[in-house]
Amino acid sequence: MPTWEWILIAVSIVIVVAVLAIAAKVVSSRRKTSRLKEHYGREYQRLVSQAGDPKVAEQELTARERERKKLDIVPLSPSALSDFNARWQQVQTGFVDDPAAAVGVADRLVTEVMRERGYPIDDFERRAADISVDHPGIVDNYRAAHGIHLRGEVSTEEQREAFVHYRALFDKLLETTKNDDASQEASA
Repeated sequence: MPTWEWILIAVSIVIVVAVLAIAAKVVSSRRKTSRLKEHYGREYQRLVSQAGDPKVAEQELTARERERKKLDIVPLSPSALSDFNARWQQVQTGFVDDPAAAVGVADRLVTEVMRERGYPIDDFERRAADISVDHPGIVDNYRAAHGIHLRGEVSTEEQREAFVHYRALFDKLLETTKNDDASQEASA
């Protein structure tokens, strides 16, 4: 076989391999986008709107997932679970007399549960980012509740809304603990 035929075959193989590599990258990228959209929902859309570029939003979400994997999130002990539930009941009862104070206590209580579970709590945006990985469906509400709390002088209806949002996150954090306990018992 002449040399030019070998060169033609080699070039053809390189082209086919390059096309296959590009196709694999495109398919992988689409799967990643689909997975992130499905998992994060509104949080994905919020980041795309904020960044103006889906790739930037996807990089942010992927970075969040990497950071979250580094954390040692632990279930609450039964006594801590009981204590937090009792404290929430006190806060809820206090909402009737002083909604603003109850919203502030609810914010601190949610933060305390997060700390107890192992989430970093120094910065709100970091807390929200970490929560978005584990509980993407309620992170918007957490942001809304925190925003209402920071505004201070708001209507009782807005305070009630913030309180309900904090309660949803509080329940998720405790529910996750209960699920962790159940899965540990099942594997024992």
